Amino acid sequence: MALQLKQLEDQTLVITGATSGIGLATARLAADRGAHLVVAARDESALQTLVEELHQRGADAAYVVADIGDPEQVHDIAETAIHHFGGFDTWINNAGVSLFGYLTDQPLEDQRRLFETDFWGVVHGSLEAARHLGMRAERHGGAIINLGSVVSDRAIPLQGMYSASKHAVKGFTDALRMELEALGAPVSITLVKPGSIATPFPHHAGNHMDVEPTLPPPLYEPSVVAEAILHCAEHPRRDIRVGGASQGIALLGQLAPRLADRVMERSMIRQQQTNRPPQHVGGLHRPAPGVWQRAEYGHRVASRSRYTQAAMHPALTATAIVGAVLGVAALTGSARRKR
Repeated sequence: MALQLKQLEDQTLVITGATSGIGLATARLAADRGAHLVVAARDESALQTLVEELHQRGADAAYVVADIGDPEQVHDIAETAIHHFGGFDTWINNAGVSLFGYLTDQPLEDQRRLFETDFWGVVHGSLEAARHLGMRAERHGGAIINLGSVVSDRAIPLQGMYSASKHAVKGFTDALRMELEALGAPVSITLVKPGSIATPFPHHAGNHMDVEPTLPPPLYEPSVVAEAILHCAEHPRRDIRVGGASQGIALLGQLAPRLADRVMERSMIRQQQTNRPPQHVGGLHRPAPGVWQRAEYGHRVASRSRYTQAAMHPALTATAIVGAVLGVAALTGSARRKR
């Protein structure tokens, strides 16, 4: 029998990295749809502000100060959900941080710190959730949603270690899914792969460039990813991409890898660099302060993705295919103009 997930208003959600970007957009949208929430991040002041806001939105919410690179602190998140709400139904491994610059210029300490958060944080959260949802005698059931990226399938320059971590997240997520299915655990495991999202992502990243980093277009609102995440909390999905360019880049990498290399080299390096000197300390080794969902960019930011809408509604598959093709065309056309 197909796995059935609860409606959001009947769920308790755990969200890591909940005080900024995609995590914050997801927490706000879930609160508006009646879910109970356990939000986690490293900055207690930001968490207190967020929980107060969630209460004002009518949601029952609790917070946990946690560094997801530490499995004991991740266990505390689960214990808080059990103490406040009797457990949880969906665990969203959202927390992440990037590192900009050439790999040869980055200290090993920074690269290891990135993996502690972006890979091991997902591992710790997923295993904690799997034990609660699918491995105990009561076999509670539910969903684990991991945030991958377009770079889970196709690495990009200047974010090489971030790309490597998201490749690792994809491999881990796929392996865990197969194992839990083989064990008969009633758990849906989804990998969400966003493209460029207009969050404070580059402001919170570590940076070893001489300029302030930015994200390449096309860009989407954080709420577009939040919609996809919450869709997967109610509907079992293997994976879902956010933005047609995400599918376009993956297809280009699979069908023409050397062409994809050249496109990345000629467009992605320039498009991730501003003409401003570095301005932000970043959140690689310390909590990023404040509650900050959306950052400003010099490109248009789309409020919806036809490709992702089609992916969530199979009847619109033809539109999804067109979106992917247009994504490839935009990338290759951009590369040609820069020759």
